[in-house]
Amino acid sequence: MTKEELFKKIKNILIEEFELEDGSLVPSALLGDDLDLDSIDAIDLIVKMKEFTPEGKPNLDPTIFKSAKTLQDVVDALYNAWN
Repeated sequence: MTKEELFKKIKNILIEEFELEDGSLVPSALLGDDLDLDSIDAIDLIVKMKEFTPEGKPNLDPTIFKSAKTLQDVVDALYNAWN
């Protein structure tokens, strides 16, 4: 899965599950300041992303998101975990 595909999947989850506006979901959006996501929301996002885990890859380790500050950081962490 490419980074662009990951971004689209994350964006769709944030729109559908977290009721965020499409226009606010840009790679540079800060998770806390811009999107008002807290650590509980981050865990919920991780749980939702588990369904996209490529076959044969380990489940997501929540600690990979500790340093994620932006939406792009989340995409990069997922991409690196799966590749």
